[in-house]
Amino acid sequence: MSHTIKEKKKLLARVGRIRGQVEAIERALTEETECERIMHMIAGIRGSVAGLMAEVVEDHIRTHLVDPDRNPGALNAEAADQLIDVVHTYLK
Repeated sequence: MSHTIKEKKKLLARVGRIRGQVEAIERALTEETECERIMHMIAGIRGSVAGLMAEVVEDHIRTHLVDPDRNPGALNAEAADQLIDVVHTYLK
């Protein structure tokens, strides 16, 4: 995924935030925090990971499926935008 290099800093920042969320769940479990709070924290991580996935998938689509220089049979930009919208909706 060499194309992620341009977004490397942003992606690593997201991963760092996800790591922080996981560590917070670990602390909450250690401290025997109530189940409702832990489930809320897990849901937050799920959303964060889905957002990361959506960002990587969008970059993949724009880089590998839409770029006619790299892919002669590339999708048109409008089709790619529609696909990206579906991906974002699905990963919410």
